[in-house]
Amino acid sequence: MSDLQIELQETGSKGRYVHAVDGEEAVMTFVRIGDKQVIIDHTEVPAHFRGQGVGEALVRRAVEDARNGGWKIRPLCPFAAAQFRRHSEWADVLAH
Repeated sequence: MSDLQIELQETGSKGRYVHAVDGEEAVMTFVRIGDKQVIIDHTEVPAHFRGQGVGEALVRRAVEDARNGGWKIRPLCPFAAAQFRRHSEWADVLAH
């Protein structure tokens, strides 16, 4: 679902991707490790958004940003890790 509005919010080395509608937020948080890597550590999608591809869209946005920024992603969050297993086309930004 590429038409979802996802906002990137960063403060120092921490950040989050957010999809918000009517006061409900789906969030994926990360920590930057230097200039070339981020660790996705948590994804939370409220029941209101489930089944709509919101969680996948959060990870997809991080993948797009990683490609554009030239950095890698280490998905420690189980949901994000599962998305990387489903999307082999994202392997170029996966940190090993």
